[in-house]
Amino acid sequence: MAEKYQLPVIDLAKAKTNRQELAEIVVDALENTGFLFIDNAEGIDFDKLYMCCQWFFTQPDETKRGLLRKFWNSENSNIYRGYFPVGKDEPSRKEGFEFGKDIDPNDPEVAPGNWFYEPSVWPKEDGSFPFKAFLLDTYEAMHLVSLEILKLASIGLGIDEMSFDDMFSKRPCSTFRLIHYPPWEGNPPTNARIEDGKVVTTPDHTDSNFLTLLTTFQFKGLEVLTTEGKWAEIEPRPKTLIMNIGDVFSRMMGSRFKATRHRVIDIGIDRFSVPFFLEPQYEGDIGVNFMTKATGEGEEHIAEKYGPWAIYQMKHLKKYFEYRTLPEF
Repeated sequence: MAEKYQLPVIDLAKAKTNRQELAEIVVDALENTGFLFIDNAEGIDFDKLYMCCQWFFTQPDETKRGLLRKFWNSENSNIYRGYFPVGKDEPSRKEGFEFGKDIDPNDPEVAPGNWFYEPSVWPKEDGSFPFKAFLLDTYEAMHLVSLEILKLASIGLGIDEMSFDDMFSKRPCSTFRLIHYPPWEGNPPTNARIEDGKVVTTPDHTDSNFLTLLTTFQFKGLEVLTTEGKWAEIEPRPKTLIMNIGDVFSRMMGSRFKATRHRVIDIGIDRFSVPFFLEPQYEGDIGVNFMTKATGEGEEHIAEKYGPWAIYQMKHLKKYFEYRTLPEF
């Protein structure tokens, strides 16, 4: 049985009065646990987020099919955004709906065919629940919370508070996703079975993005790998975000910040979660030795664009079944 894991807590209600204290907690967490709780995130309505999950995943199959990515429905044009189904014989047992922030389709700085910036697709609504409007507003709130955490991290590192802003100020590639994890039925495949008789609905991995804000509602099942090499369960915390960083941020910091391995365990009931994946703009510089860029001191900073790096990660490292079929552009 996994032990319980106590995460550091950042209370954003204190961001103005206790800024330096919070900054030090953020940096300590990112250097050690790689995960933390965020309380009092402005603009996040957790009850309505849960309603969004219930509303979407109870839609008819015909509605979902109309939102499927082109790989699963050749009649559709969306490649990167939209709906993906539960994969057959995949250890990652989930279905999801995801969207991004639409940009001007005539933006001269975006190359034709760059599916990172394709328009999001949405289900039709009957007026009973403001699904699209609410989620777009929440996307913006999540974006602002992410930037606030990065400002606190900058203060804790002793660099300019706005050091990370340029990467996300114009056309971020961030993704917002609703996830439903159906419980396993019958005999799960061998690749889903792990120690102690458990089975996973998402195998252990590190996130490949920059930073993740996760809503787990009341559901258990999320486990992280501790510094002692043991799996530990994160106890649900009401109306709180769970934050962790991904490979991009870790590598930019020369691994000073920790992208922690984590997994989702089947808990025997339908489970829902909502992650917001903060990602830089396609042209954003994610090169190594970021502190050199920020301070002008240390090893040479080697520039690298986010987009090509992210495509390689998704297509070739096989972490995510839902992205293995992405085309070149």
